[in-house]
Amino acid sequence: MKEYVLRPVGGAVLFAALFVGATGCGGPEAFKVSEACGTKVDPELIGQLLPRGEELKTNDTLSEPKQPRCEFEVDGKGQVGLRGDVVEPFVKPLEVNNWGMRRLGNPAPADVGDGATVADHGAMAVQACTYNGEKMQYVLSIDGVEDPKDTAERRRVLEKFLRSQLPVAMEAEGCRP
Repeated sequence: MKEYVLRPVGGAVLFAALFVGATGCGGPEAFKVSEACGTKVDPELIGQLLPRGEELKTNDTLSEPKQPRCEFEVDGKGQVGLRGDVVEPFVKPLEVNNWGMRRLGNPAPADVGDGATVADHGAMAVQACTYNGEKMQYVLSIDGVEDPKDTAERRRVLEKFLRSQLPVAMEAEGCRP
């Protein structure tokens, strides 16, 4: 198992290996990441959604209040994007982003939050919340996902990730259900 610690590198964060276990015949093991976009993540779930490699970086320089953003890079190549947005209650994120979800392949509704869509290579969930005393919505999305290689398994892990991460991301952003 690889364990990672955060170390600032310029505007990005580098996850540096402290201990590298034997990788065996199957290649490098899954990355164990405990934080992304300034929030805690389930290391087992996010690790399944990231490609295998030797070096993992996450770039969150585009983040700002109400809009956490980060991109995971594996071995110098941008891979998975994770975003959160606090939006007005009249916005219909799942409808607005319908084309984007179709681009990610075979979108289908999922039972997460107030509504969610899971596609072959990404997912999005929406939950009503109160932000600074105002009714708003929190939108969590992930895209660029190619792992696990089995599409049905990838979709299952994406839905599980949304279900796990949505309340954590909302709380970190101060968007209370």
